[in-house]
Amino acid sequence: MAFEQPTAVTEQDASPATLDVLENNPAPASSEAAEISSAALVEPDETVPEQAAHRPESSSFEDLFGRRLPIWAGGVTLIVAAVLLVKYSIDAGLLSPWVRVTLGLIFGSALIAAAEFARKMERFVQDDRVAQSLAGAGVSSLYVAILSASNLYHLISPGMAFGGLTATTAAAIGLALRFGAPCAVLALLGGLATPALIQSGAPNIPLLSGYLAMVIGSLTLLSRRQRWFWLGAMALAGGMGWSALVIVMGELSQFSVLSIGLIVLLFGIALPLVTGREDRSVVLCAVAAAAAALQLGLLVSQGAYDGLSWGLYGLLSLAFFWLTKRMPTLRTMTALPLGISLFLAYLWPAAPLGLFTAVMGGIILIFGGPALWRLWRPGGGIVEAGQVVGIGIGAYFVTLHQPFDASETGNALLGVGFAALPALGAALGWRASDRQDDWRFPVLALASGFILIWSATFSVSIWLQPVAIAAVSAGLLLIALFSQDRRISNGALVYLAGAVLLLIGTGLANGEVERLTASVDPLHSAQALLRWGCLALVGGAFAWHNAGKSLGRALSAATAVLVYGFLAQIVPAPWLATVVAACILGLALIARRHFPGDLASAMLTLSAIVMLWMIAPSGAWLIRGMGSLAGFPVFSSDLPPLGLVLRGLVGPAFLLASAFWMLRDKAELSPARLPWLLFGIPTLIGAHCLYKLIFAINDSQHFIALGLAERTIWQMLLMGTGLALWRWRKQQHVAATLLIGAGLAHNLVYSMLLHNPLWSEQSVGAWPLLNLLLPCYAIAFAAPRIVQLVRPDLDGQIARARVPWDMLVILIFAFSSLRQFFTGTILVGVPIGQSESILWSVLAIAMAIGWLGWGIRRADRIWRTGSLLLLLAAIAKVFLIDASGLEGLLRILSFLALGFSLIGVGWLYSRFLRSDSN
Repeated sequence: MAFEQPTAVTEQDASPATLDVLENNPAPASSEAAEISSAALVEPDETVPEQAAHRPESSSFEDLFGRRLPIWAGGVTLIVAAVLLVKYSIDAGLLSPWVRVTLGLIFGSALIAAAEFARKMERFVQDDRVAQSLAGAGVSSLYVAILSASNLYHLISPGMAFGGLTATTAAAIGLALRFGAPCAVLALLGGLATPALIQSGAPNIPLLSGYLAMVIGSLTLLSRRQRWFWLGAMALAGGMGWSALVIVMGELSQFSVLSIGLIVLLFGIALPLVTGREDRSVVLCAVAAAAAALQLGLLVSQGAYDGLSWGLYGLLSLAFFWLTKRMPTLRTMTALPLGISLFLAYLWPAAPLGLFTAVMGGIILIFGGPALWRLWRPGGGIVEAGQVVGIGIGAYFVTLHQPFDASETGNALLGVGFAALPALGAALGWRASDRQDDWRFPVLALASGFILIWSATFSVSIWLQPVAIAAVSAGLLLIALFSQDRRISNGALVYLAGAVLLLIGTGLANGEVERLTASVDPLHSAQALLRWGCLALVGGAFAWHNAGKSLGRALSAATAVLVYGFLAQIVPAPWLATVVAACILGLALIARRHFPGDLASAMLTLSAIVMLWMIAPSGAWLIRGMGSLAGFPVFSSDLPPLGLVLRGLVGPAFLLASAFWMLRDKAELSPARLPWLLFGIPTLIGAHCLYKLIFAINDSQHFIALGLAERTIWQMLLMGTGLALWRWRKQQHVAATLLIGAGLAHNLVYSMLLHNPLWSEQSVGAWPLLNLLLPCYAIAFAAPRIVQLVRPDLDGQIARARVPWDMLVILIFAFSSLRQFFTGTILVGVPIGQSESILWSVLAIAMAIGWLGWGIRRADRIWRTGSLLLLLAAIAKVFLIDASGLEGLLRILSFLALGFSLIGVGWLYSRFLRSDSN
């Protein structure tokens, strides 16, 4: 038995798959044939694909155009033939309508019978598509025959036609189990088209609903049994299309609303679960549920928002939650039915109070109850938190939109009630171990605070609303402290920022903000103090909570502005800068031990505010100073009054400098030179304004008489102060140099250039030499030497420029003194006479000889070069100007003096100086 040869496979005993194998291998060897035959009988499922894989490439073309298309084309041709046959009989008048319909039914039944025969003769037919084509043509013939009897010949009533088509659809569904997908497609198309093809009066919505439920349900079950996911999806889409069409048509009775609502629930929730294909059923369920929610929302609006429509929507919502429990991935879609329900409640026109209350309560119970239950349990998360927040905010907004004529207090209490929903959710998670793993807790807490702030807008006056918002922010800060969750405090900061903006907005209207920037009398209002004080306290609490961080420094700065706003409501504007500077001094005392970094930002902010107040007095001084650079004298009446200078400039500057001087050991808070800058510049401006009051120069005559004296003494004070500062604290050489440089610059610009007595009308004094010329030019002569003393490191740069500067100062002083000898106290206005002109030349020659001697003694070429230049200028003046105006003996004497001077200069050069070559 073990070695028995396999029995040969005959054509009658072989399956179609085996015949395909034999056909593709026509002449194998005997042993190979036996192996192939045995393999075909024993393992047909493995052999056939292997053989099919070795078919030639042309088999795909032959399979398509030789086997597949002809069969389906034949089925379509049979249908066309039936239609043409019926048309021919109608045109020729051969058959009566009853006979035509009967023959159509017989022809369709015969085609179905032929399909069954072809299926049983599978071994002969060898292709399932033959039976499928015949069955499809038969079902189509039945549909055509019944529709002809009803709509064309009116032989049967619409009810009988509807029953016939329904029976045909049921038969097609049954045939799909035997003949495959084509019958299922015809059943789908015929089942969906039947209600539209039957001509009747008013549609029977309950009957239509039952029919659609039966057809769509049967097709869905068929798709699950045969694993035809596409069939179930298309059936549900068709059913949803019919339900949407019915709802849009409107004018539904209560029973119609109930029936159409139930089939929407069937199509949207129940049937998608039985379509199979778990990998696709989630998407199908999501789409179907969303479509159902939209359709029932439309049904509610079409049904005048009656209780039945809302009840059906509530039923859908409950079914939706059951679906999300079965498929957790659909949890995020709960926002859709919730949003639709709130939107419908918002659109509800003139809602009855009782029904509206019931609907809103149902929304809270249906959507909020399960969300709160699952919020902190395994599987719950931010989706449930968002749902609770959405209910609280959305329901409050919808309720406020309805015109129920509630009082402002009632609206506020209603807001407190809705705020309790997210607050309850946060309270349920207070002891949850995973509370800080996601955003559930902070989102719920912040949402509750938002609703409370919203409700406060109805219960308090507008001036008190910033305080209410700040109070809610402070409460959230306390929750953040106890829960150790900074996300809550950061979110509360947004609310506090809104309170500040509201404070500014309302303050603009009542004049509070104006007191921050203008010299307006303080309000002394309890409302203003309460508003600014509360926000400053809350801002300080947030700054303390974030101490040591960049956010804390920013909050300290913002709190400083609020504190300034509080002070501006009670302190008169002229004293505001001084009071704020005193506060900075107090902060400096605290910053030496506590929160230096955070208080530094507050100090700098308040310092900036003080400096802004200093702009008024210092700006007036600066404007007049800019004008003085163009030659316009500065009168004492043009400068700020003494009181304003002391209160708004010198006093605040002293307090600021003291504050930062106390923090000098903390370089990050007070750079070494900051106190000097804060105190020095404003004090210098104030001192100059005070000094101008001593001379009280208020017109041009006073300026001519006292201007040079005033400038000279001021320059001596500047340079003397700089020198004294250097002698006291030599490490402050920068400040000393600046003061000395300021004195020298003042002398150069105003005394040597703009208002020099040689060309500007200035009184120098009546006594020769013992007048203001000597100290005026002595300052210019001594200033570079004082700078060299204070700053030895600058000696090289100053030494190169000092000699030319000394020669210029000596020359101008000499000529000014000579001029004063002839003119008196005013050097301008009197023409230069001949004698004076000659003395100018003599003085120039004498100074040139003196400079030459000094240069020879010091071995300084600059002095010698200067003497030669001065001598040449003097010679040119003698020849060009002086000699032309002299006659006789005077001309001879002038030339004799000039000649002897030149000989003396040459002798000095040859006697005391060696040539460059030696």
